Amino acid sequence: MRCPKAHVRDEGQSECAKFQVGGGRDSRTPTMEVVVSAPGKVLITGGYLILERPNAGLVVSTTARFYAIVRPLYNEIKPESWAWAWTDVKVTSPQLSRESTYKLSLKNSTLQCTSSRDFTNPFVEQAIQYAITASKVILVDESKKDKLQKLLLQGLDITILGANDFYSYRNQIEACGLPLTTDALASLPPFSSITFNSEAPNGVAAGEKCKPEVAKTGLGSSAAMTASVVAVLLHYLGVVSLPLSEKSLDHGIAAISDLDLVHIIGQSAHCIAQGKIGSGFDISAAVYGSQRYVRFSPAVLSSAQVTGEKHLLDVVTDILQAKWDHDKSQFSLPPLMTLLLGEPGSGGSSTPSMVGSVKQWQKSDPQKSQETWKRIASANSMLEEQLKKLSKLAADYWDAYSHIISRCSLHAHGMWMQLVNDQYQELVVKSLLGARNAFLEIRLHMREMGKAAGVPIEPESQTRLLDATMNSDGVLLAGVPGAEDPRGVSLESGGDPRVKQVSTAVSGWRLV
Repeated sequence: MRCPKAHVRDEGQSECAKFQVGGGRDSRTPTMEVVVSAPGKVLITGGYLILERPNAGLVVSTTARFYAIVRPLYNEIKPESWAWAWTDVKVTSPQLSRESTYKLSLKNSTLQCTSSRDFTNPFVEQAIQYAITASKVILVDESKKDKLQKLLLQGLDITILGANDFYSYRNQIEACGLPLTTDALASLPPFSSITFNSEAPNGVAAGEKCKPEVAKTGLGSSAAMTASVVAVLLHYLGVVSLPLSEKSLDHGIAAISDLDLVHIIGQSAHCIAQGKIGSGFDISAAVYGSQRYVRFSPAVLSSAQVTGEKHLLDVVTDILQAKWDHDKSQFSLPPLMTLLLGEPGSGGSSTPSMVGSVKQWQKSDPQKSQETWKRIASANSMLEEQLKKLSKLAADYWDAYSHIISRCSLHAHGMWMQLVNDQYQELVVKSLLGARNAFLEIRLHMREMGKAAGVPIEPESQTRLLDATMNSDGVLLAGVPGAEDPRGVSLESGGDPRVKQVSTAVSGWRLV
């Protein structure tokens, strides 16, 4: 697992802070560059319910990461710059072939776009404004304030890059005549150019106008991008010192405190950019990694919702002083489990539309909706319990655990109990089947909720795909995770060969 830290490969939290110090135009002025990355997410349990406290969700962070790089825009500070009221900011997205330029108010920390608004990204803009404002609130020592001012006067050159897994390359792969497999996707160069999807996403009414969007896979690219930009700026400006390795994170309370600050500013910027206060599990996963998550009370961001009445400095001060009551605790998939994701290539679902429809159903039929939510919550808890049991069995009886998992990976679930040789292997298989049954229960009630609310939470085409996947050799679970894009997820007991077999088996399905 990992969190914002300094350029280390680990599949949990956001990694950050790689320094490259070298000569600029003037060899006496070193050029500092900071690179930060943050992971995407998958919500295993807690879809829709996670929007309301105290419902919990199990979130797994991914190997797909978003990168933010910051360096000085100018190598030297001009003598007259101290009289300036504005400094320059440039944001580049090579994958979109886009570049946006801004003037940053040194007094208010607000951005004024000086290029086409068509090329701007509200998540990046809010991340910049909130991170810089937080820096001014926290850095009260005169020497640190002076250093901050110097860094800002040099301008900010920011580059953002997302791993290919965040985006759909179905059209490009098909255009090349290649099969829709993980091998074909892996053949693309890193950070490949991104195309736009002109089709209306699922959940958007027919005839409703929508501008072309980047075809995403639903791994939380906006949250990972926001978290990485906030983290890279806070580190670059000297507000936090993010760890260069997992060991340095483990040995310092200060490192945890720095992550908490990245989390608060990231949540605030992300909520403002998307125009609503979501559950925040995606930002939390980008900062802290895989976890069991309970959302924060929306009231902590009440100050940020008051538009036109408060300066950003006052808003961020209130946010930093607020009581953030979210809850996160350690969670990870049991050993020898692999998470696979598939995407339909149609740009995903419109999460706000689907959530809105579910909320409307709750209001129109409170009794039925409450009963359904209780059943889903109960099944969620059962799945969590079984996954934790599997992790404990792996820790206590590794030989029996690894042996039976290896054997089960070669057969469909109906054969698993016949493969056991001792009581410990039997306990493992019972937990595997218990997890499977709990997940089937979750899917059942999610479909019922979708039908009642009139939204495609698990469309019939996906039900067929998921059922076929769950009946495949070595597959434990398969479902549509949360109020997110409709995509298949499988947890596979076994190693890489089984992963390839499952992905190959389902690659021929076309979701319509």
